[in-house]
Amino acid sequence: MGSFKITGSKSLNGEIIPQGAKNEALQIICATILTRNKMTIHNIPDIRDVNKLIELLADLGVKIEKIAEGSFTFQADQINLDYLHTEAFKEKGGGLRGSIMLLGPMLSRFKKGVIPQPGGDKIGRRRLDTHFTGMQKLGAEFTYNEKEKLFAVEATELKGNYMLLDEASVTGTANIVMAAVLAKGKTTIFNAACEPYLSQLCNMLNRMGANITGVGSNLLNIEGVDSLDGTEHTMLPDMIEVGSFIGMAAMTKSAITIKNVNYEALGIIPEVFRRLGIILIQQNGDLHIPRQESYGVETFMDGSIMTIADAPWPGFTPDLISIALVTAIQAKGSVLIHQKMFESRLFFVDKLIDMGAQIILCDPHRATVIGLNHQHSLRGIRMTSPDIRAGVALLIAALSAEGTSIIDNIEQIDRGYQNIDGRLRKLGADIVRIA
Repeated sequence: MGSFKITGSKSLNGEIIPQGAKNEALQIICATILTRNKMTIHNIPDIRDVNKLIELLADLGVKIEKIAEGSFTFQADQINLDYLHTEAFKEKGGGLRGSIMLLGPMLSRFKKGVIPQPGGDKIGRRRLDTHFTGMQKLGAEFTYNEKEKLFAVEATELKGNYMLLDEASVTGTANIVMAAVLAKGKTTIFNAACEPYLSQLCNMLNRMGANITGVGSNLLNIEGVDSLDGTEHTMLPDMIEVGSFIGMAAMTKSAITIKNVNYEALGIIPEVFRRLGIILIQQNGDLHIPRQESYGVETFMDGSIMTIADAPWPGFTPDLISIALVTAIQAKGSVLIHQKMFESRLFFVDKLIDMGAQIILCDPHRATVIGLNHQHSLRGIRMTSPDIRAGVALLIAALSAEGTSIIDNIEQIDRGYQNIDGRLRKLGADIVRIA
């Protein structure tokens, strides 16, 4: 396992380009199975989770060609369904959370699909019921082999149906949409997730010949079609990276320009960081964060403490809760961070406390951050990255801290952030990869 060695307390400066959206890429790549025809996908991030999914599709028989940096063609005209029953598939599929989104396309096109119980971040309970109940409403039979840890779905025919999702699951909605596009008749999905990732997926499917209306809302209507054609698609910039770089600029008192952010797709993210007192300036398609010696947290209109909580889109994405928390450490004022969706995601704050942060962990879901207002610097320590987002939060803390920090288990960070050390060095960060 590798580690990052970071010498902190250095002001950064320059421009950085966000990678393609990780969460979108996992959906879009799985959707290439829905057609026999060639798909061309651009701005694919070069990160571990996405690369493992591409490798998994290649093992399934998808013809994949890299045509440029970040651009690939996919053609799923000769899928080997027997591979689904091999030990190699169980091992590779089980090590990747995003593999669950293969089920919808496989069920849609081949009327059956198998996936091992997927892995991913250890951030709390992440149930899959929404995926399977949606597929059952379309007429699929669901089975779970507890001994082999395998999920399976199968149907002789898929028929459109009305469904009210028990939660606005992003991956669950994506899986159901991909299963429904080739089903007979009309499918209505209420309480659908409406993140930009889903809009991107639905818009791409419509270009392939699907008939989806209500895109961007929580009420989707899908008229099934007989087949889908190929198309070309470009990923959005990763909103989680954009939010991470905003927090990094504030914590390190740096002037950074984030290029080509697609501001309209960021939703409430910029406003949440503005509530922490961070100045954000739109410059054409870019976002500039000027150097600030101090940033003061707003209070609510009645004077009560600022609360930042995650919520389904268009609320604040849970993937940025860790970043908001670490950014609040050097703010002027106090913030209550409320992570509603995952009960283990805030447990990394013990490392921040060891660095000198003033944080009270109220319970598994809530933490109060008492800002230091840059009056006291964090101190470098050795720590371990528990998951992707917490890992980058610790990285931001280390960049702002006095002295040297070591972050172990950086494979977690590499799962979601492309060449993060190389890109940060171009901004002036002192960060190296060590064995």
